[in-house]
Amino acid sequence: MKYFLILFFTSSFLFTYNANAQSTPKDTSLRLVEKHDGTKYIAKIISDDGRELLLETEALGKLYIPKSEVKRISTIDDVGEIKNGEFREDSPFSTRYAFTNNALPIKKNEHYAMVNLFGPEIHFAVTDRLNVGVMTTWIGSPFVVVGKFTIPTYNEKVNFSIGTMLGTSGYLNQFRGYGGLHWGTLTYGDRKNNISFSAGYGYFNSGDNIFNYEPGVYVGDSTTYTNPDGSTSTNYNYPEVPYTSEPNLIKSPIFSVAGIFQVTNKASFFFDSMLAFGKPSRNTRTTTGGNYDWDPVTGTYLDPSVPITTVIEPEPFSMIAIYIMPGMRFQKNENRAFQIAVAGVSVWQEGNNFTFPLPMMSWFFKF
Repeated sequence: MKYFLILFFTSSFLFTYNANAQSTPKDTSLRLVEKHDGTKYIAKIISDDGRELLLETEALGKLYIPKSEVKRISTIDDVGEIKNGEFREDSPFSTRYAFTNNALPIKKNEHYAMVNLFGPEIHFAVTDRLNVGVMTTWIGSPFVVVGKFTIPTYNEKVNFSIGTMLGTSGYLNQFRGYGGLHWGTLTYGDRKNNISFSAGYGYFNSGDNIFNYEPGVYVGDSTTYTNPDGSTSTNYNYPEVPYTSEPNLIKSPIFSVAGIFQVTNKASFFFDSMLAFGKPSRNTRTTTGGNYDWDPVTGTYLDPSVPITTVIEPEPFSMIAIYIMPGMRFQKNENRAFQIAVAGVSVWQEGNNFTFPLPMMSWFFKF
């Protein structure tokens, strides 16, 4: 009987010990542990007594860290993002290039602001698929509202999105100017390396009207006056040309190719581009004669004559505008980034070309 009791209690003790051991298995998942001073460790958490963490790191071995010094602990799901002993984290800035964005969504509550030489932007992640934001200049005008809705697919590397921008000139030009851009985007890749193709339609109205004169030939008249001394003088009156007034609306299809490629853990190369083209039309109006007609070749005034105004049918002319912007982005951490880009903008219109640089420096902030 004595031996039976000893065997019973011994077996019960071993069973209880083994059950407790199995109920608290060793955590073998990798974690990113960040301290308040910015130091980061990629490690397994061996133990946690409420006051200290015992970490097992590959570079430093085992070490203790007071929990009061720990800022955050994140699970590393993709060990492939560990390069040269550093973990490359996602950030909300990964959805943005310079001017355009890709089809990847901002994760819910991962809002960000961007500040550049022209003005600030703020973008909010309402859901995992819907983002809204506002853009303006340093003087608060014009003012633009922007939105993007992401459409994922079964392939994690293929995403679609639709977006829109609606803006007003604000207090500049007494709120009369307005514009918009509506587009769709296809993005292939992940948040570190991707390429995007976008197509859309844009329009802009400065708030001023344009005058469309009715085609035709219009002849003025003359009025002869008798002066007190008996001499006469003739005044030649210009003809009234009928016209219609309408908003000066500029519209064009717009295409874009953009991408970003991670070079190191904290630096990425990106490029952005945009192509717009169209065929607007306008009247050509010429006038000969009148009181002050002159010869543009010789630069001498001609004898006054009855003025004649000729308006021909509207003629379309080609206009193409393109900008290409390569640059580098430097990711300080998941909350801060800085990028610099050098762009060239070219406009072709009626055989004339205008090219000018457009450098940009931008700062990103997650909040």
